[in-house]
Amino acid sequence: MTTLDERQGDGRIAARGRAGAYGPAAVPLDEPAAALPHRAGSKAANLARAARAGLPVLPGFVIPDGSEDDTIALRRAWDELSEGGARPLVVRSSSPQEDTQESSLAGQFASVLDVRGWRDFLTAVRAVLDSARRPGGETAPMAVLVQPMLAARVGGVMFGADPVEGRADRMLVSAVRGGPDSLVSGEQAGTNYWLSRSGRLLRTEPPTADAVLTRGELFRLARLARRARRVFGGPQDIEFGFDGDGRLWLFQSRPITAMAARPARGARLLGPGPVAETLPEQLLPLEEDLWVTPMARGLAAALDIGGSAPRRLLRRVPVVTTVGGRAAADLRLLGAAPPRHRWLALLNPAPGARRLGAAWRVGRLSAALPGLATDLVADVDRHLAGVPAPAELTAADLTAELRWTRRALVSLHAQEALAGALLREPPRSRTAAGAALSALAQAQARGVPDERAAAEDPVVLALTAPSLRGPGRLPERVASGAGGDGERREVAAGVAATTEAGAAAATGAGAGAGGDGLGHASASVPGIESPTAPTAVRHTTHRSPALPPREALRLRVRWVQELQVRLVREGGRRLGLGAERVGMLRWRELGTVLEDGVSLPGDLHSRVPQGASAPLPDAFRLADGKVVAERHGDADGGRGVSGGRVVGTVWDGSGPRPPDPVLVVRTLDPALAPLLPRLTGLIAQTGSPLSHLAVLAREFGLPAVVGATDAVRRFPPGSRVAMDGGTGDVRAEEPR
Repeated sequence: MTTLDERQGDGRIAARGRAGAYGPAAVPLDEPAAALPHRAGSKAANLARAARAGLPVLPGFVIPDGSEDDTIALRRAWDELSEGGARPLVVRSSSPQEDTQESSLAGQFASVLDVRGWRDFLTAVRAVLDSARRPGGETAPMAVLVQPMLAARVGGVMFGADPVEGRADRMLVSAVRGGPDSLVSGEQAGTNYWLSRSGRLLRTEPPTADAVLTRGELFRLARLARRARRVFGGPQDIEFGFDGDGRLWLFQSRPITAMAARPARGARLLGPGPVAETLPEQLLPLEEDLWVTPMARGLAAALDIGGSAPRRLLRRVPVVTTVGGRAAADLRLLGAAPPRHRWLALLNPAPGARRLGAAWRVGRLSAALPGLATDLVADVDRHLAGVPAPAELTAADLTAELRWTRRALVSLHAQEALAGALLREPPRSRTAAGAALSALAQAQARGVPDERAAAEDPVVLALTAPSLRGPGRLPERVASGAGGDGERREVAAGVAATTEAGAAAATGAGAGAGGDGLGHASASVPGIESPTAPTAVRHTTHRSPALPPREALRLRVRWVQELQVRLVREGGRRLGLGAERVGMLRWRELGTVLEDGVSLPGDLHSRVPQGASAPLPDAFRLADGKVVAERHGDADGGRGVSGGRVVGTVWDGSGPRPPDPVLVVRTLDPALAPLLPRLTGLIAQTGSPLSHLAVLAREFGLPAVVGATDAVRRFPPGSRVAMDGGTGDVRAEEPR
């Protein structure tokens, strides 16, 4: 057996002595048979290959599967390696099923440290063999690896690529004082170092941590990672240790089994942005077609008129799309994110030429836009007032009304975006949300139930989001008996200010979307039940409060959406479908079924709504359809170690398992591994991105966060939590 003396730096080989041949029950690591995974197991075979390539591997021997009964050969091997029992040993699992390209089974089999004496050695071997019994009842083939116990000054784990961020051009090292066992078990978080391929230190986390590793040691680790990559043909997951004399030792090498998704170069930067003001909830397929598609077309028209983006790009790339049923906008197209290359953007003549060509349109449009908005609002109100109750419409008329609503939404969104970008509104101009909140407070003061408030005054709809599945949720009661008008004015002012802030943000982006409205035109929303006659259709004309053009347009957006909801529900009733089932149709399918009388799609019964997903990050890109959030500092100190966004119910591992369990624990104990396949997410107060359980979470595609401060107390069992395993963001959610 030979090892590399890392202290010299010149590749000098120092002989460590050969264990010798002991018989078939104990194969030295420098024997060719030790490099056969089916006989020696993957862990021992990898170390044998590394040793033969000159990497710094401790001497040792492997007990092949089924050979443990030859106690004479084992005694001879143990006696020589342990120097008659004076030297402690490490007895480790080495199964052909672990440390493979497909699965690491990290920490799933036993390892026994600091084994002293012959009897303790036999007990340790039996413990490793017993760990081959899997939770499902099967038994894995198991060899046993035996090496000297090294008292490491510093130990840890090194990945030849960054598996958390999916970067092959970087290395990730996590180190602790002492051996790596406390790190991989999740007991210690360790100090993390990001290195370039050449070994240059890029960053340290936490940034104020004491230097566990020196720059020279990091450079040597990077060299070891490069050599292991050449030996095994790919980046490796390496456990290492520096002894008291400063020598670097390789304890384990295996393939990196799970790399985080990484967006392609030039992937679009998306985010909920201003569109979330209109569509904050997860949408059904039909809701996407009714609300997202018109919004995307309207905003594209506004950007084209304003010269903010090339027409060819607007035709090819939707301004608004859906990800997991949630609306998201292209932040660069909306101007909510800076260009990728600022200086090149300044030198590019195309945007200036495009705006110059649009300047004459915009100049004339700025003066005409208030009048255009007034005309559009009046047309929409006139149409709304003339629509019969949905139950009175024929199938053809029902479809025609739905087509009108989609066209109207395109125009409303386009003009609303232009109004936000081109028209200056007084800083304290009234918003539809503020007017709606006042109307709601007045209705509550009269004892009108919240579910009837919109029937009292449709302006209240400005406070709700559209949904085919049920009425939108109104805010909590806005006035108490003691609060009176003063409290109502204060709350209404707060909501108005919040709405104005959102409008200002959308204006700065050159586009926006929402649900507020105008005042000097009268309107009604067909299908809203009268508070005194539940089966009647209300056609009472309302005088809306005076609102600026943009707010007027936003309110009409919400009214048209509400009309769509009622038309679709009526269409579903005629087809014998509930609201959620009709929502699984696409717009073209629904129009064809209603207008032409054809049968419903044959697979409709098998379509199911998407599971609940966490709200989208503020900014993200897509990689193979997965959300990869732009990383920012996290207030709660959590670190994402396995990407994915989920919403679930907190579970502590005891008692009944909820249907969507997010396990919240103090440490990433490897004993929790059998629970992982049936979890929705995993949150730990401590732990390392390179611990065994974090590795397994990435293999299972399970979102996981470590270092979530005080998570066990903040998220008690049964509460709802939203988590992002990419950014480390963990937030409490309202109960369903």
